[in-house]
Amino acid sequence: MATEPKFIVLVGPPGAGKGTQAVKLHEALNLPHVASGDLFRQNLKDETELGLKARSYIERGELVPDDVTIAMVMERLSQPDCVNGALLDGFPRTIAQAEALDQALAARGQKISVVPYISVPDEVLVERLSGRRLCRVCGKSYHILFNPPRQPRMCDEDGGELYQRDDDKPETVRNRLKVYWERTSPLIDYYRRRGVLVEINGDQPIEKVAADLRTAVADD
Repeated sequence: MATEPKFIVLVGPPGAGKGTQAVKLHEALNLPHVASGDLFRQNLKDETELGLKARSYIERGELVPDDVTIAMVMERLSQPDCVNGALLDGFPRTIAQAEALDQALAARGQKISVVPYISVPDEVLVERLSGRRLCRVCGKSYHILFNPPRQPRMCDEDGGELYQRDDDKPETVRNRLKVYWERTSPLIDYYRRRGVLVEINGDQPIEKVAADLRTAVADD
């Protein structure tokens, strides 16, 4: 009997390590990593019909409608490398998108298998996101906790001054998280009600989070 395709939606706030874990999960499961940002860039670059549609909205400063985004995602999921499923990252972001994705998959006799949610306390996220420092000369990135320079406030490569971007300041990070929770909490509840959400403790070493994720997707 043929194995049912495994469609995974990876959810987590900024700073949860979603990008790192998506790569590890992609390698462990040998499933295509379908990141919405990459899809948009590729469609715009290739000037596909959907890319041109999206550009018309972007150039007017408007949000790209869900139906265009959904069409991009479904077109990608219809490609041969997704025959056994895919790992979705960055999509869906809203309940409307989640419902549209469910309907589009159901029309093909498919469904979302599991939604791993990497959960990390806000203060830990603030610490992670606000710890980044950049060299003013070469742009090299450091982190005051996880990847500190040999000398405080000085680049290892060229001795340039290290600085903190405005986007990385704690108050800005807290605001980003507030916006994230306002938009994404309903999505988390949506998947929890459907019984496919699995919460993963993201406040652990990277390899432990990766192991927990592999267990979660294997047990769905």
